[in-house]
Amino acid sequence: MNQLQRAFLKTPIGYIDLEGSDAGIRSLYFLDFRVKVHRVPSCLKKAVEQLEEYFAGQRDTFDVKLDLQGSPFQLMIWQELLKIPYGSTTTYLDLAKRIGNPGALRAIGGANGKNPVSIMVPCHRVIGQSGKLVGYRGGLPRKKWLLEHEHAFAQRDLFYGKL
Repeated sequence: MNQLQRAFLKTPIGYIDLEGSDAGIRSLYFLDFRVKVHRVPSCLKKAVEQLEEYFAGQRDTFDVKLDLQGSPFQLMIWQELLKIPYGSTTTYLDLAKRIGNPGALRAIGGANGKNPVSIMVPCHRVIGQSGKLVGYRGGLPRKKWLLEHEHAFAQRDLFYGKL
């Protein structure tokens, strides 16, 4: 069994707590407090470098191994999230249709909310049917920042409504 290692990264929208092993990235969460950034374990270096490039506007995809842990339904939804291109958004209803279950909106919302590897598994790219920003574990201001960073708003003027 690979022992989980941890790294912290300072970003323009707060600190990130990154956890993983040689098997892949297990979690990536935003912190609402400051932390001291230490040496990055070798198994997390590639992920930290790619996140730094993402925040610098130099990367729009990630190619690190993921070690996702969840139910079969959650894993299926997280795989669907990985298909949402940089700079794009989708809705919960669109995700439900893609998996062939238009009645699964709440279950999809629950799986999206439990995504353990935000940014890399881009749950921030899922919005409400009306175009409103809804639900993000890191907070709606961070979700808005990420979508603006990816220029997703350029595709749909209706995003510029209130949070």
